[in-house]
Amino acid sequence: MGLTSSLLNSYNSELLNSVSLMSKTSTDFDSAWKDTLEWYFEPFIRLCFPQIHPAIDWSHSCQFLDKELQKVVRDAQIGRRFADKLVQVWLLNGQETWILIHVEVQGKRETNFAQRMYTYNHRISDRYNHPVLSLAVLCDGNPNWRPTKYSSETLGCTIDFKFLIAKLLDYKEQWEELEQSDNPFATVIMAHLKSQETRGNKQQRRAWKMSLTKRLYEEGYQRQDVLNLFHFIDWVMKLPKGLEQAFIEEITEYEKEQNMRYITSIERIGMERGRQEGAQKLLLRLLEQRFRLSVPTEVQYRLQRLSIEQLEGLMDVALAVDSWEQLLKSLPE
Repeated sequence: MGLTSSLLNSYNSELLNSVSLMSKTSTDFDSAWKDTLEWYFEPFIRLCFPQIHPAIDWSHSCQFLDKELQKVVRDAQIGRRFADKLVQVWLLNGQETWILIHVEVQGKRETNFAQRMYTYNHRISDRYNHPVLSLAVLCDGNPNWRPTKYSSETLGCTIDFKFLIAKLLDYKEQWEELEQSDNPFATVIMAHLKSQETRGNKQQRRAWKMSLTKRLYEEGYQRQDVLNLFHFIDWVMKLPKGLEQAFIEEITEYEKEQNMRYITSIERIGMERGRQEGAQKLLLRLLEQRFRLSVPTEVQYRLQRLSIEQLEGLMDVALAVDSWEQLLKSLPE
């Protein structure tokens, strides 16, 4: 009981300290990327892969197959993914034909990345017996890293696999076009680029965060688009607590002037995120004390994707099970 009471007190303290929009978090932007790709998949393809956009029948709804992709991932776990999506789309080829598009968002250079793209393509195609188009979004800061193919040869037996890439760093040369674009995914790319550019200058980051947020209103986006795109901007352009508070005050005043009170929803998102992060920290502390171990990175990654309700449920499980292995079996997919 002493441990539980201590942890509950710690939990309440964590919640109070993490309610602000700038709660201290991991720099893993997996959730923000996945949400944004799902919300703006057609604009994403139109902007980043214009060569394939005309071939897709956008009158058919795209189906996002996250659970199905996770089955493939478990079968072929190679390296650390940044974010990925599996999407079913229909083609404009005169036939009722659909294909699967595998989108991988990669945040840093990785030696076996091309091999992983091939492995996922092969596993997905084998599982669903349908053509698979593999796309990679490279978010790293190395202009020379541009993997586009995987090749292998054994005694004359060869594999030659090619995939399409979008290198976000290249869009720095197209900044004016991004600013003038009405494509919502242009905002995503702009936020990512400025996040990289201002990594060592938080004052400059605050200025750009404000500029990009105001742009959402100036472009005439509807309320839900403002909230969706701000969700991404807020995740990639983290600010220290003091600067974040100044940002909130400035955007609140701006909304009053524009008579667009979206900030209430933005604050709610921040508070919800703060509660979730507090629950994650508490659960990690509980697991470390309960099982006398350092929680593996992969498990931490999985915890970051759980809801508050799931995290709180795992706290109960952690106190009830007898072993770490039993706890792992209770982790949601």
